[in-house]
Amino acid sequence: MASRALTLAEFLEAEGVAKSTFFKWKALGRAPATYKLPNGQIRIRRAAYEAWLAALEEPQAV
Repeated sequence: MASRALTLAEFLEAEGVAKSTFFKWKALGRAPATYKLPNGQIRIRRAAYEAWLAALEEPQAV
C-alpha cells in the first residue's frame, strides 16, 4: 500500500514555515506539487515532497 499523503499542516510543521509562506512559494512555482480533495483540503504526495527536497539539495564540494 502506498504511503499516506501529507496534509498541508504536516508539511508546514515539517518545514517550519507559515501557511502564507507556503502559498507564496506555490504562487512562485517553488512549492512541491499538490492536489486538492473534493472537500478543498490540500495534500502533497510523499513522492512529490521527496522530489522537492532532492531538488533543493546543494551540490557537495569536492
